[in-house]
Amino acid sequence: MNRKMIAVLLAITVFATIAKSAQKSPRFKALVLTERGGNHEGFVAAALEWLNTFAQKNNFEIRVVNDAKDFDETYLSNYQVFIQLNFPPYTWSEKSQAAFTKYIEEGRIGWVGFHHATLLGEFDGYPMWSWFSNFMGGIRFKTYIAERASGQVHVEDKKHPVMKGLPASFTIPDDEWYIFDKNPRPNVKVLANVDENSYNPPSNIKMGDHPVIWSNEKMKARNVYFLMGHHANLLKSEEFKMMFGNAILWAAGK
Repeated sequence: MNRKMIAVLLAITVFATIAKSAQKSPRFKALVLTERGGNHEGFVAAALEWLNTFAQKNNFEIRVVNDAKDFDETYLSNYQVFIQLNFPPYTWSEKSQAAFTKYIEEGRIGWVGFHHATLLGEFDGYPMWSWFSNFMGGIRFKTYIAERASGQVHVEDKKHPVMKGLPASFTIPDDEWYIFDKNPRPNVKVLANVDENSYNPPSNIKMGDHPVIWSNEKMKARNVYFLMGHHANLLKSEEFKMMFGNAILWAAGK
């Protein structure tokens, strides 16, 4: 074997070693706060299964936790994205609330929230977290539309990274559509709404203008909230999975 061939083989080996090393280092780390058991267990289990596969394909690391009591600034500093996978805005400790608030207001962590994250009010003996209500547009949970209903979602901001690749409208299956005491639209950037006349089965409970995906651009952190997140059938929706993936990568700044 001549020197030229040795040099070529050495270069290939070095390149392969570097590539393998780079593969082992995650692009970012995501903290996933989940709510296990109850009505949302099916959705959460299906979402975690999808999330594990998506994380492997996109080379990022996830850590799944089931309560919000131990978060502080040091704890959150390990992560670039916070995924609130159906966990409500109560049962948090004061320490956790303070750390989360600071990280969102200062833009130190991205946030992706689903469904139960807007269960805002007095529940299970806990007071409403006023800061989180303002984060979500100054709203309070009022009721919900149908136990499970499919609905037609219309994209309002096609240029937003979370909506990348989505059609102008699509159907979200088997969800539980929340109604709030007021519309969050004046206080947030609405990315999509649901047509209440498209509910199947139909419902007489109406909100009128009904945002279902939005971002609070007053916060320095990249953030997006999805009203949907009730049933495992959501993970059969290509549009839902596309939005979910877009949101994570955007929130991480990737």
